[in-house]
Amino acid sequence: MRPATLKPFLPQSAIRRRILIRRNYAVQAPGNPTLQVFDRHAKYLQKERAAASVERCRQVDYLKDEVAIRLTERLLDINRTFNHVLDLGANSCNIARAITLPDPDPDPSKTTPHPLSSRIAHLTAADSSRAMLYRDADLPFNQEINLTREVLDDEERLPFEGNTFDAVLSSLSMHWINDLPSVLAQINHVLKPDAPFMAAMFGGDTLFELRTSLQLADQERRGGVSPHVSPLADVRDMGGLLQKAGFKMLTVDVDDIIVDFPDTFALMQDLQAMGESNAILGREAGPIKKDVLLANEGIYRELHGNEDGTIPATFRMIYMIGWKEGPNQSQPLPRGSGQVNIKDILGGGEVK
Repeated sequence: MRPATLKPFLPQSAIRRRILIRRNYAVQAPGNPTLQVFDRHAKYLQKERAAASVERCRQVDYLKDEVAIRLTERLLDINRTFNHVLDLGANSCNIARAITLPDPDPDPSKTTPHPLSSRIAHLTAADSSRAMLYRDADLPFNQEINLTREVLDDEERLPFEGNTFDAVLSSLSMHWINDLPSVLAQINHVLKPDAPFMAAMFGGDTLFELRTSLQLADQERRGGVSPHVSPLADVRDMGGLLQKAGFKMLTVDVDDIIVDFPDTFALMQDLQAMGESNAILGREAGPIKKDVLLANEGIYRELHGNEDGTIPATFRMIYMIGWKEGPNQSQPLPRGSGQVNIKDILGGGEVK
């Protein structure tokens, strides 16, 4: 005898419609919520497109090459050798190219000064853009250093184990990071004890001329303002972020690099070829309108133009150095242990 079955008092079409009903719920991931400012996928696509035009991309590497040289010169002040160094956000391996250059301040007692690469046994260059990372893989500098390229899913999630690297360097990539505190903490984690982290990033008043002129052009032609230039970290914030991530013996300073361009169109074309176009979430789709660009050109020249007809563009660099805490690291003296009165050095009256 077959078991009895219960059939619903609904037609088959209604049953199918009910089965297809689905509800989705938003669930907060563990940990503190992260403010998303930049579209990381859009930034990846911008870098891939920029690297596809190899010769044009190399022509606009003047800024990244210059900052990489200035950053690696600071590494010369650390009198040690490094077995394994990470270049995080390597772009086209500008740091690798910089450390193979001759020593800019050679020891006069040495007839053949060695480049910084002779003090680095192994350099790992990591970036999320494969095309940008391998753009210069066929150039001669690759033969002068033990270099490994590693493509990351995302620079905001480091896949390396703790206590792996003797130093971490980063040049002109961290200004696109959404969660800087998290990335700095991860960098501290992958460093060996008493190992340095050195970085350079755009910050503060970078491209303030372009930012202000585009805002005024938007206001004049469209009656409102749209964000065309990315928000950037301030130098006053970076010290606190490094300290919060666990770094010790901090040094943070700024340096302005001013580049002259024939017009605003050349400036924006170079930014696009660098892979440094706008990637803010919620940005207006499509290119900037022609009437806004023409108004921007006139406003930029009126407010910031040079006497010779060119226009300046300011790039403010934030350089930072922090050390992972280690057992043999130098420590500051206890408060109140000083033996010299400051007024004996500076002169003047009593300090009250």
